[in-house]
Amino acid sequence: MTGIPLLIAFVVAIIVMIVLISKFRVHAFISLMLVSLLFALVAGIKITDIPTIIGQGFSGTFTSIGIVIILGALVGTLLEKTGAALKMADSVVKLVGKNHPEAAMLIMGWIVSIPVFCDSGFVILNPIRKALVKRTARSSVASTVALSMGLYISHCFIPPTPGPIAGANALFEGIAQPVNLLLVIGIGAACSILPLIVSYFFSLFIGKHVKSREEKGGEGAVVQTYEELVKSYGQLPNGWMSFSPIVLPILLMGLASAFRMAGVDVPFIAFLGTPIMALAVGVLFGFLLLVQSGKVKEFYPLTDSTLRVVGPILFVTAAGGVLGKVIASTDMVKFISDNSNALSTLGYLFPFLLAAILKTAQGSSTVAITTTAGILAPLMLTIGFTTPVHAALTVVAIGAGAMTVSHANDSYFWVVTNFGDMEVKDGYKTQTLGTLLVGIAGFLNVWLLSLIL
Repeated sequence: MTGIPLLIAFVVAIIVMIVLISKFRVHAFISLMLVSLLFALVAGIKITDIPTIIGQGFSGTFTSIGIVIILGALVGTLLEKTGAALKMADSVVKLVGKNHPEAAMLIMGWIVSIPVFCDSGFVILNPIRKALVKRTARSSVASTVALSMGLYISHCFIPPTPGPIAGANALFEGIAQPVNLLLVIGIGAACSILPLIVSYFFSLFIGKHVKSREEKGGEGAVVQTYEELVKSYGQLPNGWMSFSPIVLPILLMGLASAFRMAGVDVPFIAFLGTPIMALAVGVLFGFLLLVQSGKVKEFYPLTDSTLRVVGPILFVTAAGGVLGKVIASTDMVKFISDNSNALSTLGYLFPFLLAAILKTAQGSSTVAITTTAGILAPLMLTIGFTTPVHAALTVVAIGAGAMTVSHANDSYFWVVTNFGDMEVKDGYKTQTLGTLLVGIAGFLNVWLLSLIL
């Protein structure tokens, strides 16, 4: 099969996947694998080749990013358990001032969600948010929205969160270049500027129009004071050590990249600058934090619980790699190549819209990112995205689409609504509308940056 019939079959396959996940509640892993198999059969791939193609897509994803995802998640767990996440938050509060809780929560969320999943990050930081609201008498909803958006932006834009890692791996492979996570981190950070600004002003605006249950006169949970919250962790680590599991891996990757661009061959630096080893250093410093806090005996159960959480993410990510491999094995690439002029006119709007459709339909940002990247990877060169900068911008454009929008089929929507002490209708006014605005702002930031780079 080729041409328009193949394209129609692909669209039908995506619709079937969305319906399976969102309507029939079939797990994303099963849905992706089933759709990949069916599409391979319909597309006319030789039946004896299909098992090999599926195996290559699955194992290839694990080989390239599986360990990176595990190590990144473990860093996040260690930051949470040792109180380092709270120390980072405390540092941000001191920086922006206790009278600006919205800015504090926004920046805090953006930093913490680089290694920590946004759902977990909200739960970790919500006690701090409540304490700050109590301390400053500011809007609870405003701080909820600011925290939610800050977490969400880095969750969708910046590795080592699984979605951006998987997206970067697939798209850099699509342009036949080694993955450059530092470039993705840098462009992701640069493209966070406009979304962060929009998030801040939207949080201030919506805080004046929507109230939490407690602010409406209902009963709220007992809130610890900020001092009580800090005291509950015992002695917090110092600021430098708290930031080290995040900052050191970025510095190591940056140093290795600088040496590589300068043409200087230093094997030890190149070794430490690979994503796996850089994040391993982050885990090492996270472990040192655990030793300092006197909780070293908890390292095994912490690692075990992290692997249990990361497992489903890994399998979904690998299943997305299977779909990408199947697409690459069909005649779709040739068809797109023959008609690449039409797609290239859309530029970064094409990956943004595709990810937004998938996100809105099935709820998971990670699934939206990995699936969109898998679809685009074989098409990158044909639609004019040929350089590492193009690939990194495409990762972030997909991430912006994967924010748009968070609603009732997204677990994060319920985390924010429930922990933010809001009614469901208010969740749509805050979380759903906020992610729409921030997603659009993210795409505009990508477009503006693409004019410069």
